Amino acid sequence: MKSVIYRAFSQKEAKEYDVQHGGKQAEAFVRAFLKRSMPHMSQQACEDQLQRKAVVLEYFTRRKRKEKKKKSKGLSARQRRDLQLFDIKPEQQRYSLFLPLHELWKQYIRDLCNGLKPDTQPQMIQAKLLKADLHGAIISVTKSKCPSYVGVTGILLQETKHVFKIITKEDRLKVIPKVNCVFTVEIDDFVSYIYGSKFQLRSSERSAKKFKAKGIIDL
Repeated sequence: MKSVIYRAFSQKEAKEYDVQHGGKQAEAFVRAFLKRSMPHMSQQACEDQLQRKAVVLEYFTRRKRKEKKKKSKGLSARQRRDLQLFDIKPEQQRYSLFLPLHELWKQYIRDLCNGLKPDTQPQMIQAKLLKADLHGAIISVTKSKCPSYVGVTGILLQETKHVFKIITKEDRLKVIPKVNCVFTVEIDDFVSYIYGSKFQLRSSERSAKKFKAKGIIDL
């Protein structure tokens, strides 16, 4: 069966199917084609390449793989604490040093509330302050389940999710927990109340938070 499939064409069949009969003509055609296609390579080099591997006569463009850019990972919370990046040094714990920050904060709130005019509605100021950045504000503790916190007043230096860090006029750094405390923020005779138990958010998260008005809020 194999000899029937792979037998050579007769002259009659080759003429009928327009097939070149004879190995020398085919070999001469292949050599001439390779010489035209690869003029810079010698005949010996072409033969060596044909004997060793298959040659793709068509050109295919290879797609370049996109290199994934490695995102630089920031420091973790534990690493920041170990490096003490946010710790305020004792020589910097001075009330007078942060008074310019308070003046900047007051101008920021005035611009945010369109001037803080006497006819401005207090509800609008309250809503603005709840979403505003409070760093630099003078805040006071008016109510607390811990009596030692009541009356503490100072400039807010740092705000985290659960605590306020303020500097008092006596140059003392106080860490006041938000929970179970009520704070007041005063600017241009407007007084705003902050219930710390409902305020346990980072300053960046408060800008997108919707605060609902409630009649009675427990400490």
